[in-house]
Amino acid sequence: MLFKILEKPELKKLVENLQRISTIIGPKQVDTGRDSKPIYHFVEVDSFDEIDLSYDTTEFSAKTFFLPYKECLCNFKFEGKGWTQEIEYDAKPTALIGLHACDIHGLQKLDKVLAKDTFPSPYYLSRRQNTFVIGIDHEPCEHGFCRSVDADTASNGFDLFLTDLGEEYFVAVGSDRGYGALQNVNSRDITEEDTARYREVHSQISQTEMKEVDTNNLPTVLDIEFDSHVWDKWGDKCLSCGTCAMVCPTCYCYGVNEEVAMDFSESAKVMQLYSCNLLNFATVTGNHNFRPDQKTRLKYRYYHQHRGFVEAYDEPKCVGCNRCGQACPAGITPPDVIDSLIEES
Repeated sequence: MLFKILEKPELKKLVENLQRISTIIGPKQVDTGRDSKPIYHFVEVDSFDEIDLSYDTTEFSAKTFFLPYKECLCNFKFEGKGWTQEIEYDAKPTALIGLHACDIHGLQKLDKVLAKDTFPSPYYLSRRQNTFVIGIDHEPCEHGFCRSVDADTASNGFDLFLTDLGEEYFVAVGSDRGYGALQNVNSRDITEEDTARYREVHSQISQTEMKEVDTNNLPTVLDIEFDSHVWDKWGDKCLSCGTCAMVCPTCYCYGVNEEVAMDFSESAKVMQLYSCNLLNFATVTGNHNFRPDQKTRLKYRYYHQHRGFVEAYDEPKCVGCNRCGQACPAGITPPDVIDSLIEES
């Protein structure tokens, strides 16, 4: 991998260059919580000065720009006995600035399912291939446990990745696009001193305390505790609201509805994100529900995150951001659920 040094004013120039051809998305403070702490979202910004690269985490992940909550897949128009179909992919150039390693891992996990699997999604691909990603190192988030699922560092999945060295950024170049973007600003080759500073910063980050979750042999623990009363405990608390799936950077379940005009002149297929925790998620014809109670739906969400995805892709689907735990109105968090399973086992 190629590495460069970029002075901080040059990053602003780089983003402004990208803004000439792309929509810029970055972390921006949008409100203040009841605990007086800032609330950040990834939003479209008009200038680099609106971006706060020192943010802790965002309420929603970058997934929302690749998998919108609701989108039209195609339109049909009917004339006589014939019909025509219209399909449009949203392929507007976009630059995502300031993604943390866990969110980069989240996109890579979505790639495995939606971009590299048997039936890749052209809607997802069109956005992914037209998005320039700039990641950045950071101190451990207050509630995250990404180190426990090996998502606290990123070595690929980005165009550029920044490490703050004070007055400069140590830049890892991850793509031809990233290298090309650096050609339009002033950057220089790294020196041994730069490498030493980079290692020192990374050492400080790795030694900073972060919440730890024992994920060692977790798939086996889940199999052993399939009928555990732990699921009753947390299932009784679950409100089946689906909030966890909406904020999760890797949940991708969705449904497709057919919307037909009253005069039958046109129709549309509309995709909408869904959640395996919702009551009717596993309801089939005849109104039979394979997962009628909260504990079963909650259990299978954890099985998909830490068992099924591991079997399919040799890694957990969870990236340890703990957004689901912070957003859950019932206070259900992955560390608490997993700790309960480990203790029971």
